[in-house]
Amino acid sequence: MHGSAQDIAGRGTGEAESAYAWVRLLTCLVIGTIGSVGMWAVVVTLPAVQAEFGVARADASLPYTLTMIGFGAGTVALGRLVDRLGIVLPLIGAILTLGLAFVVSGLAPSLMLFALANLFIGAGSAATFAPLIADISHWFTRRVGIAVGICASGNYLGGAIWPPVIYHLVEAGGWRRTQFIVGAFCVVAMLPLVAVLRRRLAAHQANAAAAVAADSNASLGLSPNALFALLCIAGVACCVAMSMPQVHIVAYCGDLGYGVARGAEMLSLMLGFGIVSRVASGFVADRIGGVATLLIGSVLQGVALLLYLLFDGLASLYVISALFGLFQGGIVPMYAVIVRAYFPPRLTGTLVGIVIMATIAGMALGGWLSGAIFDHTGSYWQAFAHGLAWNLLNGTIAAFLLMRARRLRLAPA
Repeated sequence: MHGSAQDIAGRGTGEAESAYAWVRLLTCLVIGTIGSVGMWAVVVTLPAVQAEFGVARADASLPYTLTMIGFGAGTVALGRLVDRLGIVLPLIGAILTLGLAFVVSGLAPSLMLFALANLFIGAGSAATFAPLIADISHWFTRRVGIAVGICASGNYLGGAIWPPVIYHLVEAGGWRRTQFIVGAFCVVAMLPLVAVLRRRLAAHQANAAAAVAADSNASLGLSPNALFALLCIAGVACCVAMSMPQVHIVAYCGDLGYGVARGAEMLSLMLGFGIVSRVASGFVADRIGGVATLLIGSVLQGVALLLYLLFDGLASLYVISALFGLFQGGIVPMYAVIVRAYFPPRLTGTLVGIVIMATIAGMALGGWLSGAIFDHTGSYWQAFAHGLAWNLLNGTIAAFLLMRARRLRLAPA
């Protein structure tokens, strides 16, 4: 009985690939799913918030912008704290921040204060993505890819669950009451789960991981700074390309005369297949490595973008959107897998946070650029072509890293 209680509470130290490691992974998935509400609530409540404050759509979009800024900044800051303190204390602080920020946003007397509250909502929600991914990567050796893929799926799973829940809550009691309910639920549901994460990885496991990372980094023949810079550039590039369908598919369907409801269904289809992609890419990465899996995902994402250029029928767009989700969902987690393989474990939280922030910057930049291209040309065709060009940059970097690794591996000692 004492051993079981210890597994649940997470006291002492543990071993990688153990039964506890899988319990920890499941706990991270649940926390990530719940905590991702910070990314989705502001999108669903936007029409109601705009109506109450009587502002233009552009002004009403400010809370979402600040949410993304908070998420990006929180990803890096919390990653550094996780490297120094472990996951528990930063996660507790982030959960309390998330819950309190939701409550404050529900009391906001103006749009500006509502937007500022969403800045902290984004920062609190950030702890339930990249920092959790960095933490769980230490608890697996042979199955790092699948662990990272499952943990990263919480964000997409939350995207499938939370929007309809938020919508019904707003319809039933208004957006202010919804903010109170969501904030309280986040604290009550997630804080007890943090107890499961209290266990620390055994010292010899951490030392072994550090030795493997040092050997892997040397095998690429690049300085750590050069390798990490390439990963960040790749992260921006892949997500500029990724943002075109994700951000604009609803508007695109409206322009084609199919209606925004059809576009929303296609977006949901993308996210659903994205979950499958994240888990499947983890299996692949455990067999062929993170860099090779990143290259495969980049090539396939490029194929899907090319299909968007060639076909715009309603049935075709449903199929292509499903394929796009299936192809692109596993790309972002691969950066965490690569960081885990090539850099010291003591820096994993910080570096995963920075590279994930690069992907967020890519999404923000790509969403804006695609809209600007549409405003200039009156067509989304050029926007898809623009995304395809950025995807080519991502694939080129992945191919360069893979070819370099193989060349050095085959070279004589």
